[in-house]
Amino acid sequence: MSLYDEGHTIAGWTGVGIATAGGGLAGWGVCVCSPSLIVVGLALVAVSPLVAWALHLTGRGKAPGVRPREEWGMRVRDTRAREGHPGCVGCRLAGRGRRVATTPVTTSGSGGAGAGAGSRPLSPVE
Repeated sequence: MSLYDEGHTIAGWTGVGIATAGGGLAGWGVCVCSPSLIVVGLALVAVSPLVAWALHLTGRGKAPGVRPREEWGMRVRDTRAREGHPGCVGCRLAGRGRRVATTPVTTSGSGGAGAGAGSRPLSPVE
């Protein structure tokens, strides 16, 4: 069994359920030529990531990456959501998350191209 169980959360499944219902409603609106059904369906699709994001921030979603086995259950609430998950774009958009202090890259006057290249890690794992 994989150690990565991303998306197996209340937030993930709720977002997918709302988007699926919205897509189905918009498709039905196309079939019956109803602009109002199409608009309502597309509005549901647009709202679904916001609902999933809100649930993620309340602890019903989990951070990306490997988690201990006791946190694999879908109904297990994430207690670390309050301070933000490292490397989580949703937490950073909400103003949460750990910021890693980086030292400024100084370049010499030689004018070499790419003087600062490779000085910063590309991901939190590196």
